[in-house]
Amino acid sequence: MKRIITATVNNNSGVLNRFSGVLTRRQVNIDSISVGPTELDHVSRITIVVQVSDLKEAEQVTKQLNKQIDVIKVSDITDEAHLERELALVKVNAPAAVRAELFSVIDPFRANVIDVGTRSVVIQVTGTSEKISAFVDVVAPYGIKQLARTGVTGFTRGNN
Repeated sequence: MKRIITATVNNNSGVLNRFSGVLTRRQVNIDSISVGPTELDHVSRITIVVQVSDLKEAEQVTKQLNKQIDVIKVSDITDEAHLERELALVKVNAPAAVRAELFSVIDPFRANVIDVGTRSVVIQVTGTSEKISAFVDVVAPYGIKQLARTGVTGFTRGNN
């Protein structure tokens, strides 16, 4: 079962290594991991998407992560009202003859062309992981030259 876990941590050397080490020791597979600064200079947010066997395992992982040095707070936000986004950059084969068609295909995804070459274009798309995967499926027939996905980042909605 897929779970989204967020953590705020002190922005110190080795925190991410210790954080991922807990998951490795528990043999939890990490689908994606995203780390970045928060509104506080000394605090970072880690968002991980993991595969666990059941809710009990998810709770154990959360508890063990909370015990780590420099961890401020860890939460499993999967079942809470939350926002999540992922970014993908996709370089697609796009000779001049098919560009108009390609641009009309990407329009419903609200994707943006951010670079144009003689034989390819680079497209930026943001959204849920499902939206990104659907986008990749739609542009795949044109020929994907390169693909880079950031992984999920997110937090809870509302006043929390």
